Amino acid sequence: MKLAAMYALFAAVATATNIGTQDAIIRMYDGPFALLLSIIAGTGTGLLVKYILDKRYIFSFQARDIAEDSRTFLLYALMGVVTTVVFWGFEFLFEFVFATKEMRYLGGVIGLAIGYFTKYELDKRYVFGSRSA
Repeated sequence: MKLAAMYALFAAVATATNIGTQDAIIRMYDGPFALLLSIIAGTGTGLLVKYILDKRYIFSFQARDIAEDSRTFLLYALMGVVTTVVFWGFEFLFEFVFATKEMRYLGGVIGLAIGYFTKYELDKRYVFGSRSA
């Protein structure tokens, strides 16, 4: 149960990082492709935060060297591709249906919650595997 609570907390931190980055980008830039750029930037910052927290506190993973850490991060990011499609799908759907930033962010939060649930299982099996705690 403690692991699930920690994972949920870290997902919330990464979600806040993601949505906060999106909001900051939108506030600084409102030109062409602003929404897409904000979502890409938010995805990147959320991914980095979540990777650092997951590898250390959820999977107790310590890479032997930078090459292993780089390979692990790449695999972690690849496992996130499908879950990112879910997240972006919800966010863009809410933007299309409701056309407000608050509802777009709500769609993003819902998509991230679904994605993080799925991503844990993928990471446990395929990214950190037998090296996890």
